[in-house]
Amino acid sequence: MLSTLALILALSGSPIQSAAMQTDVDVELVLAVDMSGSMDMEEARVQRSGYLQALRHPDFINAVKGGLIGRIAIGYFEWAGLVNEQSVVSWQVIDNAEDAEAFAAKVEARPIGTRRGTSISNAILFGTNLIDSNAFSGARRVIDISGDGPNNTGPPVTPARDGAISRGIIINGLAILIRPSVSTGPLDQYYAQCVIGGPGSFVLPVHEPEDFAIAIRQKLILEVSGLPPPPTLQLTAMTPGADCLIGEKLRPGFLDRIYPELDR
Repeated sequence: MLSTLALILALSGSPIQSAAMQTDVDVELVLAVDMSGSMDMEEARVQRSGYLQALRHPDFINAVKGGLIGRIAIGYFEWAGLVNEQSVVSWQVIDNAEDAEAFAAKVEARPIGTRRGTSISNAILFGTNLIDSNAFSGARRVIDISGDGPNNTGPPVTPARDGAISRGIIINGLAILIRPSVSTGPLDQYYAQCVIGGPGSFVLPVHEPEDFAIAIRQKLILEVSGLPPPPTLQLTAMTPGADCLIGEKLRPGFLDRIYPELDR
């Protein structure tokens, strides 16, 4: 009966949670990984491999152990126009290499496949709900979101981001620039202006496939340790000029959806 009540409260987003139901961790970390159609299978495999290598790396384990409590809670999912529910790896506590290996093995076992659309907003909303409904109490709550293009379907990205930030969630970005699009502008600038947010948030660009594993590991270590990002990553967020609706504007019928009363 008590477990059923706890589940109902968690799913409803109710802030009423008994301390006995929660596990203290240094950080609640959600890995939200882009598997949209603009990612070819080679890129998708390289990205997956980068996450697996990072999760298994001694530097990541040492960062976890070096926290005030020495453990984190971590979850994983993949997204495109919508979140792929079959990709979700449920929350797991990591405080040693064996835990990290077990979590990595679950991620590795998920089939790799891309889907249509790019909805960063849906990814943020899903990640926010995962954090709000879990059974952990973290000093920090972080959504780690990767992507290779701007939001082009689903709700606008900035309200989703602002809603997450208002709930005390930090959003960091991994901007994949292996095949940058000229039409949408610099993706790392878009992520800095429109996606990331919260204290110490940052965006880390990836320009070459071989950089994936190092970049992901660097980002996970920063998120787990709570260390401030290097100035080069912080400065990106100060660069003005990104259009947060650029992805939507490039889709046919955008103006008709925004202004349906206009006769064209």
